Amino acid sequence: MNEAIEIMEERPVKYEYNRREQLEIFEREFLPHLDAMYNFAYRLTLDEDDSKDLVQDTFMKAYRFINSFQKGTNSKAWLYRILKNSFINDFRKKSKTPAKVDYQEVENFYNSDDVDEQNTVDLRVETLKDMIGDEVSNALNSLAVDFRTVIILCDLEGFTYEEMAKILDIPIGTVRSRLHRARNLLKEKLREYAASMGYRE
Repeated sequence: MNEAIEIMEERPVKYEYNRREQLEIFEREFLPHLDAMYNFAYRLTLDEDDSKDLVQDTFMKAYRFINSFQKGTNSKAWLYRILKNSFINDFRKKSKTPAKVDYQEVENFYNSDDVDEQNTVDLRVETLKDMIGDEVSNALNSLAVDFRTVIILCDLEGFTYEEMAKILDIPIGTVRSRLHRARNLLKEKLREYAASMGYRE
């Protein structure tokens, strides 16, 4: 019950949908947002597998608590709030857990006759390759997750301040100030990149 309250707006309203209505709501209201949800999840986690897990978890919770969803309201904002809460509750914890590497397995592989030296990764090349690309995306991804989130919700997804306040569970004033700060940080990062490429204001 606490999980339901945490995921949804703090209101005890329940809507009694039968099984057929639940499936219709899920297909009509939730599934069309699947791609947008994945994009949002990827921007939060910066990891393909984690973002898929996060979206799956979000849709499972959406179906589980579907009787808390009011037909005719903003289903996208409702899903985003579930995803944001899932990210905070589960995936931030996971990100703090160091990855485990089986060094014995790595050593056995590189000592085996199956190793093709042509296919081994030059980490310097891989690192440089990842640094070259969409600088706006790179700058956005380098922001702290709270700043990154408000830019995604407002400037990429088009949510209003009121909707963002509900999704993020913060006052509208905090939304405004956080968005202002995030835009300034992004602008500064892009200014540094422009200067490095020879552009001057």
